[in-house]
Amino acid sequence: MELYFIRHGQSQNNAHWNDRNYIESPDPELTRIGIDQAEILAAHLEKSQIIREHEGWNPHNRHGFGLTHIYTSLMERAVHTAAPSAKRLQLPFAAWAEIHESGGIFGRDGDQKLKGLPGKSRPYFQEHFPQLMLPASLDGTGWWNERPFETEEQCHLRAEHVWVELLSRHRDRDGQPEQRVVFVSHGGFFVHLMCSILGLPWLHASQGFKSWFLLNNCSISRIDVRRAEVTLCYLNHTDHLPDSLITG
Repeated sequence: MELYFIRHGQSQNNAHWNDRNYIESPDPELTRIGIDQAEILAAHLEKSQIIREHEGWNPHNRHGFGLTHIYTSLMERAVHTAAPSAKRLQLPFAAWAEIHESGGIFGRDGDQKLKGLPGKSRPYFQEHFPQLMLPASLDGTGWWNERPFETEEQCHLRAEHVWVELLSRHRDRDGQPEQRVVFVSHGGFFVHLMCSILGLPWLHASQGFKSWFLLNNCSISRIDVRRAEVTLCYLNHTDHLPDSLITG
């Protein structure tokens, strides 16, 4: 199995990161830059989708991607990032609610601060992304359904469950073709997922340092799982984007 982790395009919150007067959105949309990033990503994956004949391993995808599945979190910035690629590649395109960003959908200011909010509902996704396969549990109340703010400890447990579920769905099996899976997700969740995969203590490096895996918007990272080995092939790959569209 090959896992391709793609961080969403630039969101409104990302664009206003250094603006002290900006009140963050609980579920921000993509900026114009984010939309452009998502379209360029989709064109890049389409152009390189078919794996050309070659000998040996293809760890840097110089011979193509051969992607088989696309999953997205149900946060708006992730779905809007994933949709152009799913359309161009014509692959199974499914929501995986559990790969959302840490914290969930919650208020950012005033009386609503840290209060759980609904999130987008089934009718919203059906109208805007009719090709997206939705979980049966999603109804008109919104996918987050006003659950409490998620702690970092809860996020880490969720990442561990996602890793186990990913292996259950897509790990290599004798007699079956290899599966190459895309997650369109979020930077904070990626830290927890990588720590779960590699068995690392999250946010704690040696000698008292904090740790982080840097992901730019619409970057691609690849993790291979073969037999009893996990290989981090590359991290935060952005060569498909022009310099003007490299954002954090």
